[in-house]
Amino acid sequence: MAAELHPCSGKLIGLSNSNRTAQRNQPVQEFNHGLVLSREPLKDRDVFTVRIDKKVNSWSGSIEIGVTSLDPAGLDFPSSATGLKGGSWIVSGCSVLRDGRSVLEEYGRDLDQLSEGDRVGIQRSTRGELHLWVNGQDCGAAASGLPTGLWAVVDLYGKCTQVTVVSCEPPSLAERDTERETVEEREQEDEEEEVVVCGVREEEFGGLTSAVNLAAATNGTLEEVPELPPTNNRPDKFPNNLEPETVLTEHQLFDVLNNAIVSLYRSEDNGGGDLGGGGIGRDSGTGSRGDRGSSSGGGSVNGTSSDSGGGTGNTGSVNSPAGGGGARLGAVTGGMLTNDALLFHEKCGTLIKLSNNNKTAERRRPLDEFNNGVVMTNRPLRHNEMFEIRIDKLVDKWSGSIEIGVTTHNPNNLDYPATMTNLRSGTIMMSGCGILTNGKGTRREYCEFSLDELQEGDHIGLMHKASGALHFYINGIDQGVAAAQTPAVVYAVVDLYGMAVKVTIVHNHNHSDRLRRNNAIMRALSPDVGRPRPAHSLTPDPDTPDRLLFHSNCGQKAAIISEGRTALRPHATDDFNHGVVLSGRPLHSNEVFQVRIDKMVDKWAGSIEIGVTTHNPAYLQLPSTMTNLRSGNTNQSGTWMMTGNGVMHNGTTILDEYGHNLDRLKAGDTVGVVRKEDGSLHFFVNGVAQGPAAWNVPPSVYAVVDLYGQAAQATIMDDVADLPPLPEDSSEGPTVMSPSSPCSVAGGNSANDLRFHQLHGTNAVITNGGRTALRQNCRSEFNDAIVISNRCLRDGELFEIVIQKMVDRWSGSIEAGKIMAGVTAIRPEELEFPNTMTDIDYDTWMLSGTAIMQDGNTMRNNYGCDLDTLTTGSRIGMMRSATGDLHYYINGVDQGVACTGLPPDVYAVIDLYGQCVQVSITSSSGPQDNSLCTSNITEKSFPVHSPVAGVAHRLHSKHGKNVVLLGEGCQAVRVGGYAHGIVFSAKELKTDELFEVKIDEVDDQWSGSLHMGLTTLAPPELPSCPMSGLSPSLTQLRSKVTWLLAGSEVRRNGLLQRQNYGASLDRLTVGNRVGVKRCSDDTMHVLIDGEDMGPAATAVAKNVYAVLDLYGRVTAVSIVSSSVLEDAGSVKAPSLSSDSCSEGEEDRTPVEGGEPALVPNTVMTFLENHGKNIQLSHENLTAARVSSYNQGLLVTAQPLPRQQLFQFQIDRLNASWTSSLSLGVIGHSPDRLNFPSTACCLKRSVWLLQRDSVFHNSLKICENYGPNLDTCPEGTVLGLLVDGNSCLHLYVNGMDQGVAAQDIPTPCYPLIDLYGQCEQVTIVTNNVATVGGESIKARCQGDMEKADMVDGIKESVCWMPHPEVNPNKTCEYQALCSRFKDLLTLPDGYFNEDAKYNLCYCESCHKLRGDESYYKRGEPPRDYALPFGWCRFALRIKPHCDVSNSFKQWHIAYHGTSVGALRRTLDHAQLLSGTSSIFSVSPVKTEGPNGYSEPEENSSNSLPDRDRERDREVPRVQLSPTMRYSGLEMFAPKVQFRDPRSHCCHQAQVGFQVCVRPGSYKVGPQTLGAIEPLDPRFSNTEIEWITKDQGGTLLYGLLIRVE
Repeated sequence: MAAELHPCSGKLIGLSNSNRTAQRNQPVQEFNHGLVLSREPLKDRDVFTVRIDKKVNSWSGSIEIGVTSLDPAGLDFPSSATGLKGGSWIVSGCSVLRDGRSVLEEYGRDLDQLSEGDRVGIQRSTRGELHLWVNGQDCGAAASGLPTGLWAVVDLYGKCTQVTVVSCEPPSLAERDTERETVEEREQEDEEEEVVVCGVREEEFGGLTSAVNLAAATNGTLEEVPELPPTNNRPDKFPNNLEPETVLTEHQLFDVLNNAIVSLYRSEDNGGGDLGGGGIGRDSGTGSRGDRGSSSGGGSVNGTSSDSGGGTGNTGSVNSPAGGGGARLGAVTGGMLTNDALLFHEKCGTLIKLSNNNKTAERRRPLDEFNNGVVMTNRPLRHNEMFEIRIDKLVDKWSGSIEIGVTTHNPNNLDYPATMTNLRSGTIMMSGCGILTNGKGTRREYCEFSLDELQEGDHIGLMHKASGALHFYINGIDQGVAAAQTPAVVYAVVDLYGMAVKVTIVHNHNHSDRLRRNNAIMRALSPDVGRPRPAHSLTPDPDTPDRLLFHSNCGQKAAIISEGRTALRPHATDDFNHGVVLSGRPLHSNEVFQVRIDKMVDKWAGSIEIGVTTHNPAYLQLPSTMTNLRSGNTNQSGTWMMTGNGVMHNGTTILDEYGHNLDRLKAGDTVGVVRKEDGSLHFFVNGVAQGPAAWNVPPSVYAVVDLYGQAAQATIMDDVADLPPLPEDSSEGPTVMSPSSPCSVAGGNSANDLRFHQLHGTNAVITNGGRTALRQNCRSEFNDAIVISNRCLRDGELFEIVIQKMVDRWSGSIEAGKIMAGVTAIRPEELEFPNTMTDIDYDTWMLSGTAIMQDGNTMRNNYGCDLDTLTTGSRIGMMRSATGDLHYYINGVDQGVACTGLPPDVYAVIDLYGQCVQVSITSSSGPQDNSLCTSNITEKSFPVHSPVAGVAHRLHSKHGKNVVLLGEGCQAVRVGGYAHGIVFSAKELKTDELFEVKIDEVDDQWSGSLHMGLTTLAPPELPSCPMSGLSPSLTQLRSKVTWLLAGSEVRRNGLLQRQNYGASLDRLTVGNRVGVKRCSDDTMHVLIDGEDMGPAATAVAKNVYAVLDLYGRVTAVSIVSSSVLEDAGSVKAPSLSSDSCSEGEEDRTPVEGGEPALVPNTVMTFLENHGKNIQLSHENLTAARVSSYNQGLLVTAQPLPRQQLFQFQIDRLNASWTSSLSLGVIGHSPDRLNFPSTACCLKRSVWLLQRDSVFHNSLKICENYGPNLDTCPEGTVLGLLVDGNSCLHLYVNGMDQGVAAQDIPTPCYPLIDLYGQCEQVTIVTNNVATVGGESIKARCQGDMEKADMVDGIKESVCWMPHPEVNPNKTCEYQALCSRFKDLLTLPDGYFNEDAKYNLCYCESCHKLRGDESYYKRGEPPRDYALPFGWCRFALRIKPHCDVSNSFKQWHIAYHGTSVGALRRTLDHAQLLSGTSSIFSVSPVKTEGPNGYSEPEENSSNSLPDRDRERDREVPRVQLSPTMRYSGLEMFAPKVQFRDPRSHCCHQAQVGFQVCVRPGSYKVGPQTLGAIEPLDPRFSNTEIEWITKDQGGTLLYGLLIRVE
């Protein structure tokens, strides 16, 4: 068969070299979609061999090769070869997979380790076996039973980016003989491999016999005493000079020694053991310990023993301790060579590699994959048998670590899950410090240890007791009963999850190390054992040094210097964690521990963390970071840390928005912590108290500093005299007073004295001088966070707050509200703060959602705004008018009268309920200059929704066969059965348009209930007969994408996406209302009785219909909603603001090409809140990144108005870095935004343009948009614009690149990330014009028409874009083409001296200029295509050329040629039919080995011969209006060259851009026999031009393309 690749391939593959070379495009951005197959099926014994040409180091994994029975001509190519099904065998790494499932591990050579130049081949033998060949060597049979008719498969995956087919033929005889010898040698080596036998030397038993007898006498039996596994000599953090007698009591020491000794003699269900030694004599099933070491008891190599002494598993009583011991020691060495030894089962997780005789298990690709690492024992556990493993290797990339447990599943029959906690039957696992039974937590705090905190060398064991109890052991310490009753037959199971990479089963024991480690661990657990604990009084002992210093026991990567005052990470640029340090003694009450940051590095994210812990540093095994320490099991112990601007307790966040962000601190800043006498914990930043962070913190806590991320060194500050005194706290009952709240209750005289009162709900915290309120424990508590104003509101005074923080913890639950706002006449001192303000039954008016409530009862529904739809950045205001009316304001817009008759002297009330976590009083609060104090504006009128004529929403006429529509399509009734009740909305739903129905009838004889959702299935596309086009139920509707809610389950195309979403639809009855809508963030929301259940599904398409299924109990519904347009027109009240309009009015405004309405220009400046490496200047118009390559985020201080273009210029680039700036918009207020290191870390309401892609909330939504921003040179002007349809546009040098994203919210703020090369930008303030005037693009084209003459030829001949909008001085592709031109050694006199006329048409450059793909030129006008992908070098026009004005009427065409014909063509300054161009009808001369043709003799003697040749032939020169035709390889052959700068090999092609005189050529069809269109603009019948007029063409530019 031909050694070629099939033209059908993966979507990122490009084929060349006659389909022998395959290259994966975008190799740095994409790692898959690189599948190629052989052109024809393989013949038996043919080895399809490819050579690896190129590899990159950006990814893991590499080439994969195999065979498939799938025909590539009709194949839907998956992203990788492992996705091929239907008879496919793939070799990946060193594994063999069939249809995506592993069938063989450890096969052949690891393909991931091959290098460039290595050759890989695949073969089907005549016996139907699959063979892999690597560099000519056969790796043996990988699979058998292969069918015939198989295509070779090559996957350019991961690192592998280019391959070339080198052969497809049977192997030579020499190769087969060599391979046969290699296989025989390998088999011989396997036979000679040494067998490792684990045993115990006899001398290890010396001196312990009496201790064993004493232990047996004391404890009665040996079987109930757990084994204590060894430590493998692992260094630990405990002092090395601890002696047992000084730490343990005599009784405790005896217990530890007893456990250690008994571990030598434990039985494996009275069978052969895994310890070596002499046998024990046996009499009637019992063994004598005095006979240990007798010759009659020696175990044989084959696992048998003599009758007199060798014990076996079948001899002796099962429950006899003595018999068990005899059997144990009788087997000794022989036991290890039988099948009784506990090993790992050979069937295991897909990423597991077994070694060391199946005693060691390791997870492959630990930095790429975190699961699929399950291993099980080769047999069930015996009663009282210890299964123990040692952790050999961990990685610090993932969260979570090893999990261990037991299961009733037989490994031979188990389909291994990705992680064992996914199994829902017969499995008990220890995960972290808890116990999970069948995947569900049954014990949250099982032990003090957490498996996630264990380190390399630690041991984990388990034992299945005869009583059925399951015990776990950590480093020999019994953790107690994990499960009281377990089945009789269980297998041990280990899950190498997350950080855990490699473990080994432990059989032998080092008892001295075990005893020493156990003593240290017991001291860590019980510091009082064996030593008096020092009593720390609040008054330091004057005779004892009491200076606060760092403890010498610190993190692995930390060091203590300066006599304990300074802590540092010496290698801070290499590691970002393991920098935990603690104080040398506990803190006294009211004692401030403060450190100064001495040194920081810019490499990492995150920074210093500080807090307190109850753990003694002398005995603490320090974690990698202190927030990972979760050993405290109550609220009264453990660790409290301030990290970023949040507070964590035992690794769980208790305050999200607490104080100043520690990640923003720099060298020289200080941080501190103090525990007050009342048990409250406070933090300081630069001496400023941040308020209470936690309560009920126990005394005697140690200070903790975590030198994490950027923080490299810190020093303890002894002088704390300048710190401000802490305010006093008080607490009475459920009402808590925050110390930072104003003390005044009476109203002040100033206009801006509105604050939150110091009295508030239990879970509320007041900070920022009384202007900010937040709910602590926001993810575990949703109420008890009521805050109230510090004084009464005056008439006409606005109390306004802004929502600063929300969480999605409570979406979709019964507590899914967001915020409630209102007023109360109850004084704060008299108010007993309830759970929520709606619980108060007097003198209180609240707005909850859209309902106005008085004294807890709803007095009105459907008020003009819905508080549950507000998001972060939204503003809510309340005002009592002079006439006693209550008005609400949303984002400054009055929503009308909510209720009347309010008494004077009311307080503003905010209930931080559900999702709303933090609010702050805005500067708009205070007296307002408006007329509402005596306003007579009438209350808004709202429609009463009912299924009567006039309601806009209707049901579509096409529906399920059992449905009848009534009331002009407003009511649906199911008339038979329980199914076939699907109905649709009559029209597509608009964004945020609610479609709602009310349940009219139910039939309790059926189960199930209404289903509701959204679908992309358009009802008009259904057949006229509904029963033939609709499924019986909505869950089976899968012809188009459908999102639905069934019960409380969210499904997509019938597949479960989410459980327990909101209230169940199965509970609805007559009168309940159900609605659905698609929100602007592409999410589906379901509303039940007007209450939004939160986002049910994401990534919902735009063009969707509402769909519901009258299923089961629900038999009739009626519509109670109307369309957005009708609501907008009927309910919008007269607005006091002249510039406000409804969304519906905006939607109805047509977008035309004429003059749009003028928008007042807003002067934009950069906000003071920005990335920490940013420095602003020139009145905040210029921003520069002053260090590092990141932390350069910018936002504008003003929101971007619709239709206004925001532009900035790139001032400075630094070529030392890679990549460059990104820009976009953010949909919430940036005033309090905590900027991450890069913009791609922002994941909420962010649209970002990066390189040539568009991202929404860090997810890529569009590729190949606009130019590559990384290639924008200095001077480029970039702009952002949001049009009237809420679409985001990018402008490059004034040219619109089209719509980048849709549904941009209002307000939005421009966002710029000065990343990598881009170091400085400046906002363009001149000519800030709204869209609608003359575009820059139009002006540029007009300028080109009026261009001056250059060398007698108009610049506009080739439509060269205006130089001012074209500069890209840093284009690497243009530089590469220029270097190739230099290698051609063409005289400089041929080329235009002005380099500005040299144009690069690479993707980035032509997008920067805003080039169109096609232009018209000449008289009559004729289309031509720009040569995208080529680079043009302008040629000098010869003086003899016609430079008259008629020349501008010539057409543009292209001519492909060979490198060898360039010089001759340039010498004649025109295309000649007699040149060696591939277009010429003359024979093409053979090119030399260097890719250049032999030079022709240029003498006058040859001219008559050529003239006679022309006389005999019709001279013809072929042209084309597109380089897609002229640039084909048969016209422009490729030549290989080596780049003198990079020394890389490339292939190049050349051609000419020419001007052609109209009428001098004929248009004809292509001559290649191509079937597919070569260019979408030009027909194949008109794509080739032929000219006979030598003077009818003029060379204008040399074109070069480099691959």
